[in-house]
Amino acid sequence: MDRTQGFYHDLETESESVRTNRQWQTIQAVVEKALSFEGEFRERLASVGIVADEIRSLDDFTSIPVLRKKDLSRLQREKGLSWFLSRAPGRLSRIYQSPGPIYDPEGRGADYWGWAEAFFAAGVRDGDLAQMTFSYHLTPAGLMLEEPLRALGCAVIPAGPGNSAVQLQLMQELPVTVFVGMTSFLKSLGEKAREKGSDPKKDFGLKVGFVAAERLTESLRTEVQEMFGMIIRQGYGTADVGCIAYECRELGGMHLSNRCFVELCDPATGRPVPTGELGEVVVTPFSPDYPLIRLATGDLSRLSDFPCACGRTTPKLQGILGRVDDTAKVRGQFIYPAQVAQAMSRFPQILRHQVVVGNPGGKETLTLRIETNGPADPGAVGAGFQEVIKLRPVVVTLGLGETIPEGAPALVDERTYD
Repeated sequence: MDRTQGFYHDLETESESVRTNRQWQTIQAVVEKALSFEGEFRERLASVGIVADEIRSLDDFTSIPVLRKKDLSRLQREKGLSWFLSRAPGRLSRIYQSPGPIYDPEGRGADYWGWAEAFFAAGVRDGDLAQMTFSYHLTPAGLMLEEPLRALGCAVIPAGPGNSAVQLQLMQELPVTVFVGMTSFLKSLGEKAREKGSDPKKDFGLKVGFVAAERLTESLRTEVQEMFGMIIRQGYGTADVGCIAYECRELGGMHLSNRCFVELCDPATGRPVPTGELGEVVVTPFSPDYPLIRLATGDLSRLSDFPCACGRTTPKLQGILGRVDDTAKVRGQFIYPAQVAQAMSRFPQILRHQVVVGNPGGKETLTLRIETNGPADPGAVGAGFQEVIKLRPVVVTLGLGETIPEGAPALVDERTYD
């Protein structure tokens, strides 16, 4: 089986002019749907004095203020989810909840989240058996990525995260050819297999790893590819909008998905920056059920329009190069300082706290430092953190004379990438 050739659909090889025209026509349809009901988009336009008739071109469209994720979370709580929807919640397919908290509606259309194109570019093919290690509980990742695999003709093992012993058993006893999850987890599985005397390259049948939710360094990619004798390709998306970009066989960045309109914008103004300049990723998915128009992801990147030898004509994101705000994404979950403060408020003996994110040796770590004026059970504190943030930190209680300075950042990201 040649996993490097072909395209999922003709949109991937459109000329720039054809693509621009198609995207504008689709954007107009999404805008029209968003204006058809009293809700978030109407109020956003009214707040800056824009009327629908003034949105006549892409340039007009990019003058619409962006919607930020922190505002999305706040407005969902204040106004209710229905304020964002063009149809009744019961007419959707599913509703998930992501940290924030943010509700993520899924419509009933085929390949709603748009990942099939990305899986095909990675080399996934009809007849593959995929082991899905993203979560199926409340957060959308598991089912979001399972649906396109089944559409491509694959069978899926809903393994979920963790439970390394069972994950390895599945790979040994079943003809698993595709791994879906985080590269760091796949590396951990390979290391545990070697500890048990197995050779991941000889004893497993993995061919393709489709990874997401964390940064993929070239050193980590090379190490895991050699460990398993497979190819690793990454996708980029969010729980709100689905697939945004993905890698092809040529690497060198991630092609923009054809199921949404992606801009790189000045975080201060929300207006597009020239190709090649650093900007915030702003996405408009082509979803009339849940019209999130110009959603600012908070991620920073650059665009390249240099022709790709794979034949796809969409520009490429040059990786995720940072965050606009003070949040951090760890193991696929965003950590919001306000949520950490909410969790810590349950422990009156905690005077100050600080979250520290690191990645020594390429493995992400999450540490919660606490300054106390009385006994605090690290297990209880860690569980309280996990209940809100969905991740379990290592809790470090500062010793006598140690303090977290007044005004110190609540979240410190010490990760480095080669």
